[in-house]
Amino acid sequence: LGVWRGLLEQKIDILVCTTIIETGVDVPNCNTLVIERADLMGLAQLHQLRGRVGRSGRRAYAYFMWKADGVPTELAEKRLDAIRAFTEFGAGFRIASRDLQLRGAGSVLGRSQSGHMSAVGYNMYVKMLETARRRLESGDTAAGSMAGGMAGDATGVGAVYDDERNCPVDIKVDAYIPDTYISSGAERLKCYKRISEIRDATDYSDVADELVDRYGEPPRSVLNLLDIAVIRGLALSRGIGEIVQVGGRVTLYCDSINAESALVAGDCLSGSVALQYRGRTGIVIVLGKGEQPAEAVKLFLDRYGRAA
Repeated sequence: LGVWRGLLEQKIDILVCTTIIETGVDVPNCNTLVIERADLMGLAQLHQLRGRVGRSGRRAYAYFMWKADGVPTELAEKRLDAIRAFTEFGAGFRIASRDLQLRGAGSVLGRSQSGHMSAVGYNMYVKMLETARRRLESGDTAAGSMAGGMAGDATGVGAVYDDERNCPVDIKVDAYIPDTYISSGAERLKCYKRISEIRDATDYSDVADELVDRYGEPPRSVLNLLDIAVIRGLALSRGIGEIVQVGGRVTLYCDSINAESALVAGDCLSGSVALQYRGRTGIVIVLGKGEQPAEAVKLFLDRYGRAA
Protein backbone atom coordinates (compact mmCIF):
# COMPACT_ATOMS: atom_id res chain seq x y z
CA LEU A 1 0.00 0.00 0.00
CA GLY A 2 2.86 2.34 0.82
CA VAL A 3 4.51 1.68 -2.57
CA TRP A 4 1.28 2.31 -4.40
CA ARG A 5 0.62 5.50 -2.51
CA GLY A 6 4.14 6.64 -3.35
CA LEU A 7 3.42 6.12 -7.05
CA LEU A 8 0.16 8.04 -6.88
CA GLU A 9 1.84 10.91 -5.04
CA GLN A 10 4.68 10.93 -7.61
CA LYS A 11 7.29 10.01 -5.01
CA ILE A 12 8.15 6.93 -7.10
CA ASP A 13 9.10 7.29 -10.77
CA ILE A 14 9.32 3.58 -11.74
CA LEU A 15 7.10 0.71 -10.58
CA VAL A 16 8.05 -2.92 -11.27
CA CYS A 17 5.07 -5.22 -10.81
CA THR A 18 3.10 -8.18 -12.14
CA THR A 19 0.13 -8.05 -14.50
CA ILE A 20 -2.08 -7.29 -11.49
CA ILE A 21 -2.27 -3.70 -12.75
CA GLU A 22 -4.49 -4.87 -15.64
CA THR A 23 -7.42 -4.96 -13.19
CA GLY A 24 -8.09 -1.29 -13.79
CA VAL A 25 -5.74 0.94 -11.82
CA ASP A 26 -5.81 4.59 -12.82
CA VAL A 27 -2.51 6.50 -12.57
CA PRO A 28 -2.80 9.63 -14.77
CA ASN A 29 0.82 10.68 -14.15
CA CYS A 30 2.21 7.43 -15.69
CA ASN A 31 3.01 7.84 -19.37
CA THR A 32 5.26 4.87 -20.20
CA LEU A 33 4.59 1.13 -19.95
CA VAL A 34 7.06 -1.67 -20.68
CA ILE A 35 5.63 -5.21 -20.86
CA GLU A 36 8.12 -8.06 -20.64
CA ARG A 37 7.39 -11.27 -22.61
CA ALA A 38 4.32 -9.78 -24.22
CA ASP A 39 4.32 -12.75 -26.61
CA LEU A 40 3.10 -14.98 -23.77
CA MET A 41 0.02 -12.90 -23.00
CA GLY A 42 -3.46 -12.92 -24.45
CA LEU A 43 -4.81 -10.21 -26.70
CA ALA A 44 -7.45 -9.01 -24.25
CA GLN A 45 -4.85 -8.96 -21.47
CA LEU A 46 -2.46 -6.87 -23.56
CA HIS A 47 -5.28 -4.45 -24.36
CA GLN A 48 -6.09 -4.04 -20.68
CA LEU A 49 -2.44 -3.49 -19.77
CA ARG A 50 -1.97 -0.92 -22.50
CA GLY A 51 -4.91 1.01 -21.11
CA ARG A 52 -3.05 1.71 -17.87
CA VAL A 53 -1.11 4.54 -19.53
CA GLY A 54 -2.36 7.49 -21.52
CA ARG A 55 -5.00 8.31 -18.93
CA SER A 56 -4.37 12.05 -18.98
CA GLY A 57 -3.63 14.78 -21.49
CA ARG A 58 0.02 13.79 -21.90
CA ARG A 59 1.26 11.52 -24.70
CA ALA A 60 1.86 7.93 -23.57
CA TYR A 61 3.97 5.03 -24.83
CA ALA A 62 3.57 1.26 -24.45
CA TYR A 63 6.42 -1.08 -25.37
CA PHE A 64 5.74 -4.81 -25.89
CA MET A 65 8.91 -6.85 -25.44
CA TRP A 66 9.93 -10.48 -26.04
CA LYS A 67 13.17 -12.43 -25.68
CA ALA A 68 15.96 -11.14 -27.91
CA ASP A 69 17.03 -14.68 -28.88
CA GLY A 70 13.50 -15.93 -29.46
CA VAL A 71 10.93 -15.64 -32.21
CA PRO A 72 7.26 -15.11 -31.31
CA THR A 73 4.87 -17.80 -32.46
CA GLU A 74 2.55 -17.06 -35.37
CA LEU A 75 -0.37 -16.61 -32.97
CA ALA A 76 1.65 -14.25 -30.75
CA GLU A 77 2.61 -12.17 -33.78
CA LYS A 78 -1.04 -11.88 -34.75
CA ARG A 79 -1.89 -10.66 -31.24
CA LEU A 80 0.84 -8.04 -31.33
CA ASP A 81 -0.21 -6.95 -34.83
CA ALA A 82 -3.76 -6.48 -33.57
CA ILE A 83 -2.58 -4.39 -30.62
CA ARG A 84 -0.54 -2.23 -33.00
CA ALA A 85 -3.41 -1.85 -35.46
CA PHE A 86 -6.26 -1.05 -33.07
CA THR A 87 -5.15 2.04 -31.18
CA GLU A 88 -8.07 4.41 -31.64
CA PHE A 89 -10.48 5.34 -28.87
CA GLY A 90 -13.19 2.70 -28.40
CA ALA A 91 -11.17 -0.09 -30.08
CA GLY A 92 -12.18 -2.60 -27.39
CA PHE A 93 -14.90 -4.21 -29.49
CA ARG A 94 -12.59 -4.69 -32.45
CA ILE A 95 -9.96 -6.16 -30.12
CA ALA A 96 -12.55 -8.58 -28.72
CA SER A 97 -13.65 -9.58 -32.23
CA ARG A 98 -10.07 -10.23 -33.33
CA ASP A 99 -9.45 -12.19 -30.12
CA LEU A 100 -12.43 -14.40 -30.96
CA GLN A 101 -11.07 -14.95 -34.46
CA LEU A 102 -7.65 -15.91 -33.14
CA ARG A 103 -8.75 -18.16 -30.27
CA GLY A 104 -11.97 -19.48 -31.74
CA ALA A 105 -15.33 -19.81 -29.99
CA GLY A 106 -14.20 -22.74 -27.85
CA SER A 107 -16.61 -25.64 -27.32
CA VAL A 108 -19.87 -23.72 -27.10
CA LEU A 109 -21.09 -25.45 -30.27
CA GLY A 110 -18.91 -28.55 -29.98
CA ARG A 111 -19.03 -31.81 -28.07
CA SER A 112 -17.13 -30.55 -25.02
CA GLN A 113 -18.82 -28.01 -22.77
CA SER A 114 -18.26 -26.71 -19.25
CA GLY A 115 -19.91 -24.83 -16.40
CA HIS A 116 -23.67 -24.36 -16.40
CA MET A 117 -23.87 -25.40 -20.05
CA SER A 118 -22.36 -28.78 -19.22
CA ALA A 119 -24.87 -29.26 -16.40
CA VAL A 120 -28.00 -28.61 -18.45
CA GLY A 121 -26.92 -28.92 -22.07
CA TYR A 122 -26.79 -26.34 -24.83
CA ASN A 123 -30.44 -26.26 -25.88
CA MET A 124 -31.67 -26.25 -22.29
CA TYR A 125 -29.28 -23.41 -21.51
CA VAL A 126 -30.59 -21.32 -24.42
CA LYS A 127 -34.21 -22.06 -23.51
CA MET A 128 -33.62 -21.05 -19.91
CA LEU A 129 -32.11 -17.73 -21.02
CA GLU A 130 -34.96 -17.08 -23.43
CA THR A 131 -37.59 -17.87 -20.81
CA ALA A 132 -35.86 -15.58 -18.30
CA ARG A 133 -35.74 -12.79 -20.88
CA ARG A 134 -39.48 -13.11 -21.65
CA ARG A 135 -40.41 -13.13 -17.97
CA LEU A 136 -38.27 -10.10 -17.21
CA GLU A 137 -39.80 -8.21 -20.14
CA SER A 138 -43.27 -9.04 -18.81
CA GLY A 139 -42.32 -7.78 -15.35
CA ASP A 140 -42.28 -11.23 -13.70
CA THR A 141 -39.68 -10.93 -10.93
CA ALA A 142 -39.71 -14.70 -10.39
CA ALA A 143 -37.78 -15.29 -13.61
CA GLY A 144 -34.76 -16.58 -11.76
CA SER A 145 -36.69 -19.48 -10.23
CA MET A 146 -37.48 -21.22 -13.49
CA ALA A 147 -34.54 -23.61 -13.27
CA GLY A 148 -36.08 -25.63 -10.50
CA GLY A 149 -36.87 -29.20 -11.41
CA MET A 150 -35.07 -29.16 -14.75
CA ALA A 151 -32.28 -31.51 -15.70
CA GLY A 152 -29.93 -31.93 -18.62
CA ASP A 153 -28.61 -35.07 -20.28
CA ALA A 154 -25.37 -36.78 -21.15
CA THR A 155 -25.51 -36.05 -24.87
CA GLY A 156 -23.76 -32.70 -24.63
CA VAL A 157 -26.86 -31.10 -26.12
CA GLY A 158 -29.45 -30.87 -23.37
CA ALA A 159 -33.19 -30.98 -23.05
CA VAL A 160 -35.78 -29.27 -25.18
CA TYR A 161 -37.20 -26.95 -22.55
CA ASP A 162 -40.92 -26.87 -21.89
CA ASP A 163 -42.40 -24.57 -19.26
CA GLU A 164 -44.62 -27.34 -17.87
CA ARG A 165 -42.97 -30.65 -18.74
CA ASN A 166 -39.52 -31.96 -19.43
CA CYS A 167 -38.10 -35.40 -20.13
CA PRO A 168 -34.38 -35.70 -19.35
CA VAL A 169 -32.69 -38.12 -21.76
CA ASP A 170 -29.44 -39.77 -20.66
CA ILE A 171 -28.41 -41.98 -23.58
CA LYS A 172 -24.71 -42.67 -24.06
CA VAL A 173 -24.16 -41.38 -27.56
CA ASP A 174 -22.22 -38.52 -29.15
CA ALA A 175 -24.86 -35.99 -30.21
CA TYR A 176 -23.47 -32.76 -31.63
CA ILE A 177 -22.79 -30.94 -34.90
CA PRO A 178 -19.07 -31.11 -35.76
CA ASP A 179 -17.43 -28.13 -37.43
CA THR A 180 -16.27 -30.47 -40.19
CA TYR A 181 -19.95 -30.80 -41.19
CA ILE A 182 -21.01 -27.16 -40.70
CA SER A 183 -18.00 -24.86 -40.48
CA SER A 184 -19.87 -21.66 -39.61
CA GLY A 185 -20.57 -21.22 -35.90
CA ALA A 186 -23.60 -19.06 -36.68
CA GLU A 187 -25.04 -21.72 -38.99
CA ARG A 188 -24.45 -24.45 -36.40
CA LEU A 189 -26.28 -22.33 -33.86
CA LYS A 190 -29.28 -22.04 -36.20
CA CYS A 191 -29.25 -25.78 -36.77
CA TYR A 192 -29.13 -26.52 -33.03
CA LYS A 193 -32.16 -24.29 -32.57
CA ARG A 194 -33.96 -25.93 -35.51
CA ILE A 195 -33.26 -29.40 -34.13
CA SER A 196 -34.41 -28.39 -30.65
CA GLU A 197 -37.87 -27.73 -32.12
CA ILE A 198 -38.36 -31.33 -33.30
CA ARG A 199 -41.40 -32.93 -31.69
CA ASP A 200 -42.32 -35.94 -33.88
CA ALA A 201 -41.30 -38.07 -36.84
CA THR A 202 -42.59 -35.51 -39.34
CA ASP A 203 -40.42 -32.78 -37.81
CA TYR A 204 -37.51 -35.23 -37.81
CA SER A 205 -37.88 -35.92 -41.54
CA ASP A 206 -38.22 -32.23 -42.40
CA VAL A 207 -35.06 -31.26 -40.51
CA ALA A 208 -33.08 -34.25 -41.80
CA ASP A 209 -34.04 -33.45 -45.41
CA GLU A 210 -33.09 -29.81 -44.87
CA LEU A 211 -29.66 -30.78 -43.54
CA VAL A 212 -29.02 -33.13 -46.46
CA ASP A 213 -30.03 -30.47 -49.00
CA ARG A 214 -27.81 -27.79 -47.45
CA TYR A 215 -24.80 -29.66 -46.08
CA GLY A 216 -24.86 -33.21 -47.43
CA GLU A 217 -25.31 -36.49 -45.60
CA PRO A 218 -25.13 -35.93 -41.80
CA PRO A 219 -22.46 -37.78 -39.80
CA ARG A 220 -23.45 -40.19 -37.03
CA SER A 221 -23.19 -37.56 -34.30
CA VAL A 222 -25.75 -35.35 -36.07
CA LEU A 223 -28.11 -38.28 -36.62
CA ASN A 224 -27.83 -39.04 -32.91
CA LEU A 225 -28.70 -35.43 -32.17
CA LEU A 226 -31.82 -35.73 -34.33
CA ASP A 227 -32.72 -38.99 -32.63
CA ILE A 228 -32.39 -37.46 -29.15
CA ALA A 229 -34.66 -34.57 -30.13
CA VAL A 230 -37.42 -36.76 -31.55
CA ILE A 231 -37.08 -39.24 -28.65
CA ARG A 232 -37.76 -36.44 -26.18
CA GLY A 233 -40.81 -35.28 -28.10
CA LEU A 234 -42.21 -38.81 -28.45
CA ALA A 235 -41.51 -39.59 -24.78
CA LEU A 236 -43.43 -36.54 -23.56
CA SER A 237 -46.41 -37.43 -25.74
CA ARG A 238 -46.46 -40.98 -24.34
CA GLY A 239 -46.21 -40.17 -20.64
CA ILE A 240 -42.51 -40.97 -20.23
CA GLY A 241 -40.86 -38.78 -17.60
CA GLU A 242 -37.19 -39.76 -17.87
CA ILE A 243 -34.95 -41.97 -20.00
CA VAL A 244 -31.70 -43.34 -18.56
CA GLN A 245 -29.14 -45.73 -20.02
CA VAL A 246 -26.95 -47.84 -17.77
CA GLY A 247 -24.70 -50.19 -19.70
CA GLY A 248 -26.74 -52.17 -22.21
CA ARG A 249 -30.09 -51.32 -20.58
CA VAL A 250 -32.20 -48.25 -21.24
CA THR A 251 -35.02 -47.54 -18.76
CA LEU A 252 -38.02 -45.39 -19.67
CA TYR A 253 -39.49 -44.18 -16.37
CA CYS A 254 -43.20 -43.39 -16.21
CA ASP A 255 -46.07 -43.26 -13.72
CA SER A 256 -47.97 -46.10 -15.39
CA ILE A 257 -47.31 -48.66 -18.12
CA ASN A 258 -49.42 -49.81 -21.02
CA ALA A 259 -48.08 -53.35 -20.71
CA GLU A 260 -49.68 -54.77 -23.87
CA SER A 261 -48.46 -51.90 -26.02
CA ALA A 262 -44.97 -52.11 -24.51
CA LEU A 263 -44.60 -55.80 -25.32
CA VAL A 264 -45.92 -55.34 -28.85
CA ALA A 265 -43.59 -52.39 -29.46
CA GLY A 266 -40.67 -54.44 -28.13
CA ASP A 267 -41.12 -57.00 -30.93
CA CYS A 268 -39.50 -54.53 -33.36
CA LEU A 269 -36.20 -54.58 -31.44
CA SER A 270 -33.33 -57.02 -31.76
CA GLY A 271 -33.07 -57.01 -27.96
CA SER A 272 -35.85 -57.46 -25.43
CA VAL A 273 -38.23 -55.44 -23.27
CA ALA A 274 -39.03 -55.93 -19.58
CA LEU A 275 -41.52 -54.16 -17.33
CA GLN A 276 -40.27 -52.78 -14.04
CA TYR A 277 -42.72 -52.31 -11.15
CA ARG A 278 -40.43 -52.54 -8.12
CA GLY A 279 -39.10 -49.14 -7.08
CA ARG A 280 -39.64 -46.66 -9.91
CA THR A 281 -42.08 -47.85 -12.55
CA GLY A 282 -40.55 -48.13 -15.97
CA ILE A 283 -39.99 -50.00 -19.21
CA VAL A 284 -36.55 -51.55 -19.60
CA ILE A 285 -35.11 -51.98 -23.09
CA VAL A 286 -32.30 -54.53 -23.12
CA LEU A 287 -30.19 -53.69 -26.17
CA GLY A 288 -29.31 -56.43 -28.60
CA LYS A 289 -25.77 -57.00 -29.86
CA GLY A 290 -24.70 -54.00 -31.91
CA GLU A 291 -28.04 -52.25 -31.41
CA GLN A 292 -27.73 -48.47 -31.20
CA PRO A 293 -29.46 -47.12 -28.06
CA ALA A 294 -30.91 -43.97 -29.64
CA GLU A 295 -32.27 -45.85 -32.65
CA ALA A 296 -33.74 -48.58 -30.44
CA VAL A 297 -35.51 -46.12 -28.12
CA LYS A 298 -36.84 -44.08 -31.04
CA LEU A 299 -38.17 -47.19 -32.76
CA PHE A 300 -39.79 -48.41 -29.55
CA LEU A 301 -41.46 -45.08 -28.75
CA ASP A 302 -42.73 -44.76 -32.28
CA ARG A 303 -44.77 -47.93 -31.72
CA TYR A 304 -45.55 -47.58 -28.06
CA GLY A 305 -49.03 -46.20 -27.34
CA ARG A 306 -49.79 -43.47 -24.82
CA ALA A 307 -49.39 -44.77 -21.27
CA ALA A 308 -52.64 -45.83 -19.62
